[in-house]
Amino acid sequence: MTERILVVDDDPDILQFVQMNLKLDGFKVDLARGGREALEKAAECPPDLMLLDVMMPEIDGLTVLRRMRSDQVTANIPVIVLTARSLAEDRVKGLDLGADDYITKPFDCEELLARVRTVLRRSRQMRDLSPLTGLPGNFQITSELEQRVQSGRHFAVVHADLDNFKSYNDHYGFLRGDGVIKFTAKVLTDAAVKTGGRDAFVGHVGGDDFVAVLGIESAEPFCEEVAVRFDDRILDFYDTADALQGYIEVTDRRGERHAFPVCSLSMGVATTEKKGLASEWEASSVASEMKEVAKRVQGTNYQIDRRT
Repeated sequence: MTERILVVDDDPDILQFVQMNLKLDGFKVDLARGGREALEKAAECPPDLMLLDVMMPEIDGLTVLRRMRSDQVTANIPVIVLTARSLAEDRVKGLDLGADDYITKPFDCEELLARVRTVLRRSRQMRDLSPLTGLPGNFQITSELEQRVQSGRHFAVVHADLDNFKSYNDHYGFLRGDGVIKFTAKVLTDAAVKTGGRDAFVGHVGGDDFVAVLGIESAEPFCEEVAVRFDDRILDFYDTADALQGYIEVTDRRGERHAFPVCSLSMGVATTEKKGLASEWEASSVASEMKEVAKRVQGTNYQIDRRT
């Protein structure tokens, strides 16, 4: 999807110059000739990025930036500030108000385009990060799998999913549930670093689902390491009485009590060792299929697809 940039400046020559170069670089461009118009357009249809001039009549750029950051609708729009002021204190003021970058007029067009692309790339990455675990989300997971498939090199995909997590959340509350999710993320990333090195990738699909992508030779050691680390610490997240008895009791809507075992981790592994994975979708599908097989076994375990 083509990204849209809102350019805000009271100088029509600068607006035309910047608009032309952004369009030549493949962006959609919208224009605002003052601060009030910029705030209205940003609120009505938030752009992917705003190029904001500081020196404008009526409402100056820093006031626009301050108001944007205090409005939930526009608070997260990336902003690059354009100004003729070159003093450090002016740059600091803009950055303190929430600007993502700062360019001093007159500017080189190639530099402006490079900074626009950089801020947009950083914004996409930040939007895709899980706010709970800080791990890459679905967009980067898909991109990683696409790259592995296209590279032609062998790789493995691990789909990890917590067992009995809903009952844990119902019993202890979502804040303690978040603690288990963050713990699981750390177990997976630590195991990936230890067994897969810099070639390993860990992402958070959402909820209690995670994906790891790594070399074939690292897949089984990774799963073994995850199992040991997870089972060694998971009881720390239970009350002592529940940990000693090895289960929790949860009352359903009909008032009936059910016993649920301690949380465990099921991992399904798809690899290119015995058969190719033609796409990121096939890799994900096979790993998810093997995860369901792993869930049939009680406790933390993993199942590797060894079919030819």
